[in-house]
Amino acid sequence: MRVVWWITFSGWLAAFSGIGIAAEDIEDVRARQRLERQEGRALEQYSRQPGVPLHDAVKQQQDQRKTPVVIDLKSALQPFDKPETNSILSATAEQGTQLTIADMRQRALQNNLQVKVVKMDPGIANQSLREEQAKFDQVIFAYAKYADKDTPAMSGDKVIIKSDNPLLDGESAKLNLDAQRKQYWDVEAGVKVPLRTGGTVTLSAPLENRQSLGKFASDQYRSALRFSFSQPLLRNAGRDVNEASIRIAELDRDGVQLKTRLQTIRIVTTVDKAYWDLYEAWAALDVRRNQFEYASQNLAMVKRRVQEGITAAVEINRAEIGVADRMEALIVAETNLKLAHRQLQFLLNDLDDGGSQSAWVPVTPPNLVKFEFDRSHLIRDALDSRIELLEQELKLSADLIQIEYLQNQTLPMFTLDYQYGALSGSGERFGNIGQDLFNGRYSDWSLGLKFEMPVSNEARKAKLDRAIAQRMQRLTTKTLQTLTVKREIYDALDKVDQNWQRIIAARQQVLVAGINYEAELKQFNEGLRTMTEVLETLTRLGEAQLKEIRAISDYQVALIDVAYATGTVLGHGKISLQ
Repeated sequence: MRVVWWITFSGWLAAFSGIGIAAEDIEDVRARQRLERQEGRALEQYSRQPGVPLHDAVKQQQDQRKTPVVIDLKSALQPFDKPETNSILSATAEQGTQLTIADMRQRALQNNLQVKVVKMDPGIANQSLREEQAKFDQVIFAYAKYADKDTPAMSGDKVIIKSDNPLLDGESAKLNLDAQRKQYWDVEAGVKVPLRTGGTVTLSAPLENRQSLGKFASDQYRSALRFSFSQPLLRNAGRDVNEASIRIAELDRDGVQLKTRLQTIRIVTTVDKAYWDLYEAWAALDVRRNQFEYASQNLAMVKRRVQEGITAAVEINRAEIGVADRMEALIVAETNLKLAHRQLQFLLNDLDDGGSQSAWVPVTPPNLVKFEFDRSHLIRDALDSRIELLEQELKLSADLIQIEYLQNQTLPMFTLDYQYGALSGSGERFGNIGQDLFNGRYSDWSLGLKFEMPVSNEARKAKLDRAIAQRMQRLTTKTLQTLTVKREIYDALDKVDQNWQRIIAARQQVLVAGINYEAELKQFNEGLRTMTEVLETLTRLGEAQLKEIRAISDYQVALIDVAYATGTVLGHGKISLQ
């Protein structure tokens, strides 16, 4: 515990004038640096080697097979062969409003209601900081008082006269108050200056007039210049103690700004995932529509062959069942698209009342590139950028300041008080006031010490112990958060690897299912297969395409989770949250 025994003239003068450099808080500086950064995590910088595009990865996978698959279905591979130039939604791109993921992010930051709500928090925190900073504002005061007393005669006390006149010395007398009327007024104005050291300086100039009416009339004016200084020497002494609430308010303000940044990142991440959900819904609708068209073509082909007498009539029923099944799947896919579209509209605060708004078609292609991430690099950047950890460090810094303040509060109250007044002589005219203020003829001053201490001091000690326990709890929470961040990064990276392998496996399955479908259709035309068998291979082709679509969407979401686990957003484009 620090004990401030005295304060030099230069020290309180500097405090009086507001001059002084507050001690820099390392965590506060880190928080400000974090707030000045642009968001956007470019995952390429964490890869140990250049990324491998999907078509190259598929080719490598095929080269490793002992019996390579001969690919004849160009249409099956076309939407995924070069995702940087072709989109899986090329067939439906003209059906609605084309929007990129950057457009969605921009709309989210402008329109999302949760973002609008949290944007108000920094302003509220700034007002709280202003309130704390105003505690050292100077106070100008003034008061005036007028009184008129008309008192009756009143019996007084008996007194013994002490005098250098032998005739009066030792004589008894009785002093009675005669009936009299008095009028007087007092005026005082001054300034009170709270010091950052905990003391207070007061400068004032009182002025008074005393007028007595009657037999012994008098009219006197007096004025003075008064200076008083009060300074705690133990409890509430020192700049650190008295500026503690300001420093805590500054840390709270930066913490609120970090929370706002974190909430904005969460919204952007949620919008990104909703974007890929919409992308998946559009792609699934394309697959279901193609399945329905293929089944309808098969039905038309079967009817033609039955009319020509080449195929049995029962094949028409089988083909019609296949069309009905795919019609149901198409209806479900259309509903899922509406739900995904509405979810994204909800996040962007763009729900229309009549449902007349054109559909949104995502046109940003998926990032189908395989990266070999440097996990240690990601962990280091995550521990430096994760807003939850930095926010916890700010709270720990505030706890430390609070503990130091409460330690000071356990000290006794020991105060130095000094007062000085330059007095003027009594004048019978208003113009004579202030005639002796500056020559030092009349003055009064006092110097005093005041000591105060609770007997047990348990209340202040309990507050200190509680603050220490709270800091220990927060330190444990920070350790838990650090472990949680590491686990989230490892989980996200494993999901990235898993979903990439799913894409490769689904791509192979699509290729093989496409070849199998063409083979079964050819054998049907030769009379070696039934339409049921053809439809089964068509169903496998559609399910394989849906698996690939889901794997691609999950891969994009896993990349988003990796960026979010490091405390930023995925770097499709630079995004500034200032």
